[in-house]
Amino acid sequence: MSRQYIDCREFPSAMNCSVALSADNDKELLEAAVQHAVAVHGHTDSPELRRQLSSMFKQGTPPLQAAQVRTASA
Repeated sequence: MSRQYIDCREFPSAMNCSVALSADNDKELLEAAVQHAVAVHGHTDSPELRRQLSSMFKQGTPPLQAAQVRTASA
């Protein structure tokens, strides 16, 4: 299996979190992402949180620069 990552910079939040996590397997990345989501963002560890985080995994490694997040204009 190839390296995967999840990047908080892609998801706007009040705290402007800049953490990006990567690992060589799904299980390791999911555990790190859950720990981060609970400890830093105040989420509760649940099967739903784990499904949501898993669906956000991307192949490769996080880019050095954050991707531009598109938001709807008011």
